[in-house]
Amino acid sequence: MFDIIYLLEMIGVVAFAISGMIAAQQKNMDPVGVFTIGFVTALGGGTLRDLMMDNHPLYWIKHQEQPILILAMAVVFSYSGLGRRIRESRIVFPDAIGLGIFSILGAQLALDLGHSWFIASLLGVMTGTFGGALRDTLCNEVPFIFRKDQIYASISFAGCWLYFVCQWALDSETLPLTIGLLFIVVVRMAAVRFDIRLQRDSHH
Repeated sequence: MFDIIYLLEMIGVVAFAISGMIAAQQKNMDPVGVFTIGFVTALGGGTLRDLMMDNHPLYWIKHQEQPILILAMAVVFSYSGLGRRIRESRIVFPDAIGLGIFSILGAQLALDLGHSWFIASLLGVMTGTFGGALRDTLCNEVPFIFRKDQIYASISFAGCWLYFVCQWALDSETLPLTIGLLFIVVVRMAAVRFDIRLQRDSHH
């Protein structure tokens, strides 16, 4: 199970870092800016989770390959101009993958530390959304999580609960993980694609 978790962590880090680097390059940031935004997007949520649960050393300090990977990606992005050629709307897919992976893994870590389903789901949402919120704030955008035209945190919350129920109901380690993860990614992409919102403006 650990290998799957570790692999997912790395995929989540890469996905969120890509979304951050695209955003940074759209704002014409220099290589330091590209690295910084990639770093906080990928590792911000996990850092907040670890601090709130008093989980030391912080995950990325223990696994230095993650910041090293982000640095290497930032160099490639900065000197290839990759992010400038990618449309800004393309952030949504890597962001959805990061959201799904970090929500579920954050929730699972909270369960491992003995927290209730409710607390674990909140910590999962925090882990999944905080990096993207930092990215958007630093890039001078309203974060996805606060936009009226986006459903975001609620998808993460629902996905965590789906994961807990599947874990409780199914005798499998990987299946609940897969179901919870796919739910978050697919519903998030569908919400963007079909403009599904929690609240509509009354004059529409």
